[in-house]
Amino acid sequence: MDALRAMQVFVAVVDRGSLTAAAEALEMSRAMASRHLEALEQWLGARLLQRSTRRLSLTEAGLDALPRCRQMVELAEEAQQSARQGQREVAGRLRITASSSFAQQHLAEAVAAFLLLHPQTQVEVQVAEHALNLVEERIDLALRISNQLDPALIARRLSVCRSVLCAAPAYLQRAGRPETLADLSGHAFLGHAHYGREQWSLFEQTPAGPLERHVSLGEPRLRANETTVLLNAVRAGAGVALLPTYLVGPALACGELQRILPSLEPEQLGIHAVYTSRRHQPLLLRSFVDFLAARFDPELPYWDRGL
Repeated sequence: MDALRAMQVFVAVVDRGSLTAAAEALEMSRAMASRHLEALEQWLGARLLQRSTRRLSLTEAGLDALPRCRQMVELAEEAQQSARQGQREVAGRLRITASSSFAQQHLAEAVAAFLLLHPQTQVEVQVAEHALNLVEERIDLALRISNQLDPALIARRLSVCRSVLCAAPAYLQRAGRPETLADLSGHAFLGHAHYGREQWSLFEQTPAGPLERHVSLGEPRLRANETTVLLNAVRAGAGVALLPTYLVGPALACGELQRILPSLEPEQLGIHAVYTSRRHQPLLLRSFVDFLAARFDPELPYWDRGL
């Protein structure tokens, strides 16, 4: 019996909740994973898991064995990682997830530059407009734009995401340019399906400090779960939208879109690299996160420098 492999299967089954998911994560058949688990139980002389058609649960012996098996697996991973890092060669495959708009505007070029620096690497990008489960989807790294992150995950802040109220010149000529917050009443709003769904929170700088103001969206003329859809609708003159500068920067710079009410600024969000564990961090993952941190300035990212 390969005791270490059997322990890997046992730990993976517990972490992923099923024998099938564990087998997929370890790239083996379900039958092979089952044989490893049975062999480990025979070797230990005790049943580790209670199996039913609906779920798996740890026995008393399983509860006792799990931390020891996990420690053995982690020690083996540390030894392997130490040997690999000793070679100082960045190599391997990295699975990343990000929103569609950020992936297209900035991540794709960053990945291309990283691949040129490290020819022994491969990157797979999973575009999603919702937060994927990193363990279930076998994602190594997520780029998330939020100030509310899962506390169970490790996050490193890479940069800042600023947003602006904007509209097309043709729309403003037709509907009038709002000069005050009250002037927004009656304008056509385009809203995101998740962020700021009911209202936009804007902050006005006053001598006493930032004053929070709210814009009720009511029933937006258009709502979408993907930011690029809103950008294209604003370009076509559909109304006013609150959009991130990493996306609308070029359109603002060339006059295709115009910023309105610049004295009112939305809350700034953090752009984070998110991963599952600080321990056993592969050299490839650490190198890519360091690369992004150097490419995206923490306070003034390159897409904001011309605004």
